[in-house]
Amino acid sequence: MRQAPDRAPAIRELLAGGGRSFSFEFFPPKTDKGVRSLWRTIRELESLHPTFVSVTYGAGGGTRDTTVDIVERIATDTTLTPVAHFTAVNHSQAELRNLIGRFAAVGVRNILALRGDPPGDPMGEWIKHPEGVEYAADLVRMIRSYGDFCVGVAAFPYKHPRSRDIESDTRYFVEKCRAGADYAITQMFFRAEDYFRLRDRVVAEGCDVPILPGIMPVTQLSTIERSEQLSGAPFPPELRARFEAVADDPEAVRRLGIEHAAGLCRELLDQDAPGIHFITFNKSTATREVYGLLDAAAYGASGNAAPMTA
Repeated sequence: MRQAPDRAPAIRELLAGGGRSFSFEFFPPKTDKGVRSLWRTIRELESLHPTFVSVTYGAGGGTRDTTVDIVERIATDTTLTPVAHFTAVNHSQAELRNLIGRFAAVGVRNILALRGDPPGDPMGEWIKHPEGVEYAADLVRMIRSYGDFCVGVAAFPYKHPRSRDIESDTRYFVEKCRAGADYAITQMFFRAEDYFRLRDRVVAEGCDVPILPGIMPVTQLSTIERSEQLSGAPFPPELRARFEAVADDPEAVRRLGIEHAAGLCRELLDQDAPGIHFITFNKSTATREVYGLLDAAAYGASGNAAPMTA
């Protein structure tokens, strides 16, 4: 069992400890088989003692109850520190307050505040709930006003698909931080320089909020298209060419994906990224392989994270 709810660590405290954060992201499954697979993955990754784990929130809030149920169970039935993704889409302020209270009741102090995508078409017109909030910064302020919560936000190395340009995207990000965000997690990316450019832009605006890189290993060619759909960012053409060169050998594709992800993580950590956030798609094998190629002890893992021996 985990520690008492009132002593659950805040991510900002774990990051402030000076070590590197290593964390994993899950999504709410839609079938009983998917639920069993998720909890098998959670138990496998629990043995690696990550700094925290996060649970996503479906487009339009479609998986709200499942997300909350999973986060509650992680908080009460495991040794892990959960972060609940939380979106404003299709929710009134009263519903948002109720959810905040539900998390607080089981000792969940860590929330990732996102405006979220419209249901059906993620790139469709975003329409505010008539009794809801308009922007992620508004959601950050609301969460922080209801207690001692640690709030994270999203960052976009390429830029958010809805942002006009890099400059406005940077301003929006800094506004979320000044609204009370303690840290950020990036959308997935595949070139270290994209992360470094984002970090430099944010620092130039006078913002020093820690930004955790979001990393997803490419294990099959379909992962490339899926990454573009989820992130709204083009996959690096030079990297795509490397994968296409071995397209007829699924094992070679997978091996290249693991090696690339591990190399990307090393480059980020060697240049002072505060940690790595692994996007797992509820499967542990590839993530554990990347994790096992890194030396956490050398990077000074923070919080609950133990030396990587997987």
